[in-house]
Amino acid sequence: MPSQQTAIRTCVGCRKRDDQAVLLRLVRDNSDGSNAVVIDDRRRLSGRGAWLHLTPACLEQALKRGAFNRAFRGQVDPREVEDRLHTLKEASLRSHPKETVPPESGSEN
Repeated sequence: MPSQQTAIRTCVGCRKRDDQAVLLRLVRDNSDGSNAVVIDDRRRLSGRGAWLHLTPACLEQALKRGAFNRAFRGQVDPREVEDRLHTLKEASLRSHPKETVPPESGSEN
């Protein structure tokens, strides 16, 4: 049986290579003249794509290094991506709150 190859992409934040299935595909949307970077959830939008891990650290690195402007070959506005990742992070924290119950010691009376 032939081995199935997966597409490997490089995260614009951390610069690590990974399977495209675990990365967000980003594209430039200039339909309203804003040159906004948007998340291509369905991976069907036309145009040049950039890839990013779904982590705040990768986003921070990409912003710090100006990686979005370089990837899209011009000035772009990544606010939509920042807002979306912030929303996803908040939702994750709400659905998985930190444990506040102390572990059992086995010495209950």
